[in-house]
Amino acid sequence: MELSLFLSMLGFLWVAAITPGPNNMLLTTSGANFGFMRSLWLMIGIMLGMQSILVLVAFGVGGLILIYPSLHLILKILGSLYLLWLAWKVATAAYEKLETDAPPPKPVRLYQGWLLQFLNPKAWLMALGAVASFSLAGDKYNHSILAIAFGIFAVNIVAGIVWLGFGTVIGRLLRSKQAWIIFNVSMGLLTAACVLLIWH
Repeated sequence: MELSLFLSMLGFLWVAAITPGPNNMLLTTSGANFGFMRSLWLMIGIMLGMQSILVLVAFGVGGLILIYPSLHLILKILGSLYLLWLAWKVATAAYEKLETDAPPPKPVRLYQGWLLQFLNPKAWLMALGAVASFSLAGDKYNHSILAIAFGIFAVNIVAGIVWLGFGTVIGRLLRSKQAWIIFNVSMGLLTAACVLLIWH
């Protein structure tokens, strides 16, 4: 893949990765509630899920979604329901004093971050857009998919660290129960609002 095409692809992927969406809302909330290190498994799960979707899109499933729009509708419905469930869990998270020695409840696990991608239309559209726009034909196809996979990995790790770090900083400011509740309810509402983006 030529450098100019690769840089153009990175620009596309960066915009898709850094903008608010289910992944970034969940990373921010996890960072605020559990800290940076304990949320890394969630970020890794999200990144693995994104790579899994890219492979599926590049080697067949993406074509099925384009041929059968009803599959896309089912994906949107399942994704919306999953996001609403996540929004409820975020908004109703129990208050924990961050300065105590008692460990807070468990953060979202790796497999849950991975699963989120399969129900996240934004992830499918990102992979579909990248493969449709930046893959090369013929013998260069597999190499271009590797370049796209590297690009997705690079932008996801940077965007994930940005949102996770943002949440961690916010978490240090949440010293009162009222501030904690306001933050979690706000993040829950923002996560639920992502459903509107799915149907836009």
